[in-house]
Amino acid sequence: MPYIPHTEKDIEKILKGAGASSVEDLLGGLPKSIRVNGRLDLPEGLSEQDLARVLSSLSRKNATVGEYSSFLGAGAYDHYIPAAVRSLASRSEFFTAYTPYQPEISQGTLQAIFEYQTLVCQLTAMDVANASLYDGASAVAEAVLMARRITGRDKVLLSGALHPEYRETVKTYLKGAGDNVYDLPFSAEAGTTTPGAIDGTYEGAACLVVQHPNFFGCLEDVETLAEIIHRDKGLLIVVVTEPVSLGLLKPPGESGCDIAVGENQSFGNSLNYGGPYLGFMAVKSGFVRQMPGRLVGQTTDKDGNRAFCLTFATREQHIRREKATSNICTNHGLCALMASIHLSSLGKGGLKDLARLNLSKAEYLKKKLIKIKGVKAAFKSPSFNEFTITLNKNPQPVLNKLLKKGIIGGLALKRFYEGLDRHILVCATEMNSREEIDNFAAELSKAIK
Repeated sequence: MPYIPHTEKDIEKILKGAGASSVEDLLGGLPKSIRVNGRLDLPEGLSEQDLARVLSSLSRKNATVGEYSSFLGAGAYDHYIPAAVRSLASRSEFFTAYTPYQPEISQGTLQAIFEYQTLVCQLTAMDVANASLYDGASAVAEAVLMARRITGRDKVLLSGALHPEYRETVKTYLKGAGDNVYDLPFSAEAGTTTPGAIDGTYEGAACLVVQHPNFFGCLEDVETLAEIIHRDKGLLIVVVTEPVSLGLLKPPGESGCDIAVGENQSFGNSLNYGGPYLGFMAVKSGFVRQMPGRLVGQTTDKDGNRAFCLTFATREQHIRREKATSNICTNHGLCALMASIHLSSLGKGGLKDLARLNLSKAEYLKKKLIKIKGVKAAFKSPSFNEFTITLNKNPQPVLNKLLKKGIIGGLALKRFYEGLDRHILVCATEMNSREEIDNFAAELSKAIK
C-alpha cells in the first residue's frame, strides 16, 4: 500500500524547478557508495483491507497482563483503572491535548493542567509542579540539568539503587558536558544508598539523586541523605517511580527534598507496552524560574472571574533559544488528565487504602516466596509493593518455566547489575489476587527444583 504523496505531474514540476531531467539526474551528485542499487528489498504493497488483516494477525501475537498473572514492576505498574477515567478523558473537549499557542482561549485545557499540577503538589508536599515532562527517566535528567543551573556546579551523584535506565538517561543527557556523573554504591545487605559513600567523598556536587522506594523496592533513609548533601550546599532530587507509595510514605517535601520527580503512570494510565507515560516534577517555590517546560497558573479575568493562564513556558520556541531551560514540547495533557481523574476518584482516603492494599499484597507474597527452599530475601530493608529475592540457581530458566504456566514472575536483574546474577525483582499490586499469589508460590517451588 504505497504512501507516495507526489503524482507524476508533481514530480515533473519539482524536477523542472530543480533544473533536472530525471530523478536519477537529480541524485547524480550523490556518491555511488551511499546509493542503493535497484529496488529496496521490500515486499509488494498491500491493499488497505489486506494490510489491516496482516496487522491484526501480528497483534494477536502480543500478550497483555490481562492474560497472565503479572508480578512485574520496575517502574511500570499494573493498577486498576476506574471506568470513569477513560469515559471522561475520551470526551470531545479533550480530543486535542496539546497546549495551543494562544492558550488563554482554551480554559478547559488549562484548568485540567492546573488541577494536575495541584494534585502533584499535594502528593509530593512540594510548592510548585509543572505538567511538561515525557516520562520518569527524562524527568530525572531534566531535574539534574536544573540542579546544575541552580548551583552553578556540574558534578552529579546518582544512587546505585536508582533505576538503571534512569541513570543511563541522565548520562545520555549529560554526554559531552564533562565526566562528572558518579554512580554511588549501595549496601549489599540493606539494598539502599550508602550514606558514608557520600559524606566527604564527592565534595562540590550539584545534586544527589535517590529513588524512594528504590529500584530494588527498598525504602531509603531520605532525611539522612538530605542532611549530607545539604551540608555540602548541594540539592537532593528524590525520584518516585511508584506514586501509590505516597499514600503511606512520608512525601519528598517533608523529607528534605529540593526537587521531586518521577513517573505517574500508576494513576489512570495503562502499561501500554512502555508508553506514553507521564513524568512529573515538583520543586520548592524558589526554584520555579529554573523549571523546564510549561507551568499553568490561576488568575482572574477582567470581570473578576477565576481564570487560567500559561504562567511560564521556558522552552526554546517561547523565548530566546539561549535562555531556554529545556526543549520539552509536550504537556502530555491526556495522560495527565487521566491521572487527575483517577486521583480525584480515589481521594485522600482512597489513596491510603490503595497503598495499604499494595503493601499487604506484597508482604503476603514475600512471606510465601521466602518459605520456598532455594529462595530468600535479597535485602533486609523494608519495602512497599516490590522487593528483591535471590534464587539458588540461574533465574532466567526458572522465569521461563513460570511464563509457560501463565506467570510473569518478575525481572531478572543480571542485565542491569553484574553482581546480581541470581536476583529477581518481584512486584504485587491490588491486581494480584490471593489465588494468583498462592499459585505463583506453588509454581515457583516446582520450577526451582
